Amino acid sequence: MKPIWIVDDDQSIRWVLEKALARENFTTRSFSGVRDALAALEGESPQVLVSDIRMPGGSGLELLQTVRDRLPGLPVIIMTAFSDLDSAVAAFQGGAFEYLAKPFDVDKAVELIRRAVDESMRGEAAIDERVTETPEMLGQAPAMQDMFRAIGRLSHSAATVLITGESGTGKELVARALHRHSPRANGPFIALNTAAIPKDLLESELFGHERGAFTGAQAMRQGRFEQAENGTLFLDEIGDMPFDLQTRLLRVLSDGQFYRVGGHNPLKANVRVIAATHQNLESRVRQGLFREDLYHRLNVIRLRLPALRERSEDIPLLTRHFLQKSARDLGVEPKRVSDDALAYLASLPFPGNVRQLENLCNWLTVMAPAQVIEQKDLPPDLTSRQDVSAESFAVSTDGAVAALPNSVNGVASAPIAAAPAGVAASVWENGLRTEVARLLRENSADVMDELARRFEAAVIREALDFTRGRKVEAAERLGIGRNTITRKIQELHLDA
Repeated sequence: MKPIWIVDDDQSIRWVLEKALARENFTTRSFSGVRDALAALEGESPQVLVSDIRMPGGSGLELLQTVRDRLPGLPVIIMTAFSDLDSAVAAFQGGAFEYLAKPFDVDKAVELIRRAVDESMRGEAAIDERVTETPEMLGQAPAMQDMFRAIGRLSHSAATVLITGESGTGKELVARALHRHSPRANGPFIALNTAAIPKDLLESELFGHERGAFTGAQAMRQGRFEQAENGTLFLDEIGDMPFDLQTRLLRVLSDGQFYRVGGHNPLKANVRVIAATHQNLESRVRQGLFREDLYHRLNVIRLRLPALRERSEDIPLLTRHFLQKSARDLGVEPKRVSDDALAYLASLPFPGNVRQLENLCNWLTVMAPAQVIEQKDLPPDLTSRQDVSAESFAVSTDGAVAALPNSVNGVASAPIAAAPAGVAASVWENGLRTEVARLLRENSADVMDELARRFEAAVIREALDFTRGRKVEAAERLGIGRNTITRKIQELHLDA
């Protein structure tokens, strides 16, 4: 292995690092200034370069730029006693591996240099993983392979399709793929999120309006149906469409005709409709919130997109893809993920699904210090919840929270009490959010009241267990009155 170069005009800094690295069996070579280091670069190169940022006769940032031009894969650690924002930003913009503020902990500095050495050695042996062509969709899991086969079977069809799945699973990607591989591929693809448009404007967005149809309608405007003529109209979050507009949409699907708002002449619609929703439409039909006849019109071909936790074997593949994509967008070298970090990511539930994973990869591309991402480089809100996927709560395939031993109504009690405060909060809050999402998907009634009752029951029961049934002491511990806890025990049927 090549030596580690230390460039600093402070002899004591060079001496400390030389001794500390020698104890770790690293060879070193030291320079008191930039000029000496640049001269040495003409004949050899280091494994890692550690340089001060401000020195007489030359700047560490200038050295960094020269090294990046000559040896783009060489990790450079920048040190400075001036811990200011400009120095840090300049170091990272110049491509520094890490920024080390003086005074620093020697052990941490050595650990950082060790990571830089590992990165350098990996870089020398790494195979270029650049993707020459961006695929439409990725997935090796059986559920995704079934999805790909369904898209292939529908490639000669213009049938109406209903796509279901949780938010962030990629429903619009599937809709675009259906359009791209259909007889209407040469026509327009028009997407509209019906939940994002105010009710008063949605009718005009869909069907357009005539001049003078309402206040502010100073000119005729085409709606999405006209814009999508001979192509595909994708209606996202169709379950949130107002009931009265559902009637107008049904008429278009039935008759192939519609009227602009304020219009009197029918217009023909030669449009393929693809709809998507994260909601349970059957449940909304039973509740009278969605027209049954419209549901059957939309539900000609139904495709269900699996949640990311149902296809965890795809997480490594997707992670590499998104890191490549993010690097291309930012014009930087793509980062890689260690096997341990990939295994950890594959164990997480990802309630935000593929969209959450893509956002994470964008964060890692910008914020992770090394080219090879380790588990400790992941965002703190991920690394702090080591029990999130299995030990503290389990997420079933339909998103429900499965209550484990030592839990009350899906909210863990004893394990959380024993865990560190930050981890405990993360675990039960994520369990609660997952349970809320499940109840909302199922369109359960009085979600807030139901969860509030379960929360109060769990808190009071745990307090009574802690005080061995002493109500007055439990009330004091919880910060509520004695009459309040007595009333709550009766209301929640906790007397037993």
